[in-house]
Amino acid sequence: MLLVLALPLLWSPALTAPAPRQAVGRTSIVGGQEAPENKWPWQVSLRYKDRFWIHFCGGSLIHPQWVLTAAHCLGPEVDDPKDLRVQLREQNLYYHDHLLRVSRIIVHPKFYTVENGGDIALLELLHPVDLSSGVQPVTLPPASETFPPGTPCWVTGWGDVQSGMFLPPPYPLKQVKVPIVENSVCDSNYHSDLSTGDSIRIVREDMLCAGDRRRDSCQGDSGGPLVCKVEGSWLQAGVVSWGYGCARPGKPGIYTRVTYYLPWIRQHVPQEP
Repeated sequence: MLLVLALPLLWSPALTAPAPRQAVGRTSIVGGQEAPENKWPWQVSLRYKDRFWIHFCGGSLIHPQWVLTAAHCLGPEVDDPKDLRVQLREQNLYYHDHLLRVSRIIVHPKFYTVENGGDIALLELLHPVDLSSGVQPVTLPPASETFPPGTPCWVTGWGDVQSGMFLPPPYPLKQVKVPIVENSVCDSNYHSDLSTGDSIRIVREDMLCAGDRRRDSCQGDSGGPLVCKVEGSWLQAGVVSWGYGCARPGKPGIYTRVTYYLPWIRQHVPQEP
């Protein structure tokens, strides 16, 4: 079963809220540990209103007024900015909420086609963020960056700690170091359990694979950032998108490749803050 990582973090008779879109996505970090406070200052929690503003997806601040996330977290069900809030720089969910309003939702148009791509979206905040508060945008990579296997990369989020096991209170931000897996190897692995013909690519050029049977993203991590350290700088390589379970042998997590969508991002987001 392909698993979209956009599910509510909390689930009890008193707290039930369906994900805005049940697609192929990820929720929480598997095989990781609690992230040191302030280590990932671009990490975002997206909130959807049920009885309160509940976490359902991650994201990353890429500009003082723009957040990058996954399209399956939003469209087509969530298209009204009033239905969303953004929480920045929070170590434990719900403990120090200061929710920000969204003025615009932009889902990549390819997401609505039969091409099975375009799992990327932008949120414009109503007001720019004050960067003196400790929040910091993540750097987007140059178009030439390929993030080859062996590149040190990390994924962060508040998702499940394994399939079907929710992140327990106090809901700390989790992190895990994940290995990049070459696309052709990843595609071959995904074909092994499916009847899809070998000539049909499952892992496409706009995707990036990372993780192994011990380390992966999971439900609730969807939309969050995969960041890699290149020449001393953290660059966002991917957006948590989908996968076959969580930390399944031979089934790395699949991320939207940020470099593929740089021209589209730059159509909307100013390059200078």
